[in-house]
Amino acid sequence: MKYSTIKYNTILLCCLSLLLMAGQGCTKFLEEDNDPSNLSPDIYYTLPEHADAAIAAAYARTRFIGEGAGIFVQNFSMLEAVTGTARTETAQNSDLNNLFGLVYNGDNLLVNNWWNGLYNVIAQTNLVLDKVPAIDMEEARKNKVLGEARFLRAWAYFYAVRLWGDIPLLTKPIYSSSDSSFAPPRAPVQTVYDQIVADLTTAEASGLPWADATGKTSLGAIKSLLAEVYLTMAGQPLNKGTEYYTLAAAKAQEVISNGAFSLFTNYGDLHNLAQENKGEHIFEIQYLASVAGNPIQPILLPNFKGVSAYGTEVGSTVPTPAFYASYEAGDLRTVDRQGFYYTSYYTEGNGALKNLGAPYIYKHFDIIANGTLGVAGTTQSDLNWPQIRFAQVLLTYAEAQNEAAAAPNTDAWNALKKIRDRAQLTTPALATFTKNSFREAVWRERWHELCYEGITWFDMVRLRKAYKESSNAFVDFVGHTFADNNAKLEQKHLLFPLPTSELRNNTNLKPQNPGYPE
Repeated sequence: MKYSTIKYNTILLCCLSLLLMAGQGCTKFLEEDNDPSNLSPDIYYTLPEHADAAIAAAYARTRFIGEGAGIFVQNFSMLEAVTGTARTETAQNSDLNNLFGLVYNGDNLLVNNWWNGLYNVIAQTNLVLDKVPAIDMEEARKNKVLGEARFLRAWAYFYAVRLWGDIPLLTKPIYSSSDSSFAPPRAPVQTVYDQIVADLTTAEASGLPWADATGKTSLGAIKSLLAEVYLTMAGQPLNKGTEYYTLAAAKAQEVISNGAFSLFTNYGDLHNLAQENKGEHIFEIQYLASVAGNPIQPILLPNFKGVSAYGTEVGSTVPTPAFYASYEAGDLRTVDRQGFYYTSYYTEGNGALKNLGAPYIYKHFDIIANGTLGVAGTTQSDLNWPQIRFAQVLLTYAEAQNEAAAAPNTDAWNALKKIRDRAQLTTPALATFTKNSFREAVWRERWHELCYEGITWFDMVRLRKAYKESSNAFVDFVGHTFADNNAKLEQKHLLFPLPTSELRNNTNLKPQNPGYPE
């Protein structure tokens, strides 16, 4: 299944990317080719298979999220460290520690890796959108490739504009340093969002299926991302309000009513290899151990407590006790090895059960790679990394509909109830909610349902709110103090700093985001 999205990630496309991004190298075996100059874009893009290879390379670049960021850290940790819901059990990576302590700057390696990773995706999709239209191939097949490229470019820009605000907006390939756009200025946030919406609305008409079990972009993924984009535009910093909440609700409702996706009946299916790219999973980053395995498993394990087949167990990103304790009594999501967490596991992954004394993340736990009772782990993970789940679409609809109207309607209440029903929680009757109380009820579910999926920090920024576990309430973002380490959020933390190296290489990016040194 997954082979179809990665098998064309050939050595040819690695060299093509060299033409786009300074410092982007080719794989070692590519160097064995006789004449790499034969791979120039003008010569290469001639066959339908070249289009397939080009878009496969774009998918491959999304895996930067799981790539390393120095000792004992993967890039995904950046978005969790700044939420207050996660902590670390390793002190060996100063970049990670600075994120948890909210004392990071533009020299931070994870910040730099996110910038490079996202712009690598953008570069590859720009190449697809520039070169594939001229290929002589069946029109429907071409349109699907272009639709996938527009989705992936929008996906990357949506991350980037929320991380850094005004950013360079590149929609064409850059082939050399002499190109006038080699040192682009920053485009306003509104302009970037306009491009994101344009890409997604164009992609909607590209003929993609509602769902795709191979892991490729689907119409459902496009509409789900567009719903989240509209929801974000309704909030800060654009603050477009009711009109965009209405758009978000309508787009989410399209996904809900289509019936192509549904919640899994049990949480274990969220990390069940047999359920990847189907059911609740609308879009995931693809991993396959024989080609590109999931490298995140050891990072999430307790710090050297001997609970898996892996020799290295890091605990770089684990739940805070305060957040774990903030779930309602009886919430199935907190049940050991049934919900999102585990507080005990098997010795060396397959031996006697032992208590760990703290909660750890189970929603991303690969049982095959780590091991289970009586079965040794393989230490080879095929587990995908979630990007959009149906649960998120339900909660986006519930929030957006409530904000767009005078009060929540039955559909919004039902969307919230589905999330709570699965957690075996009782949902108060619709008539008991006011607009304000329903708003916070949905926010709480977003925090507790979508935790550790790279979503919480973006909710904090668009809402300008943080979750205070001790009171089960939402407080102003600025001034909120993390329960775990007393780090305090400041105004500057609403954006990440631009990488220092980028500011040095491109003075058109200046000034640095407020509050950070250049």
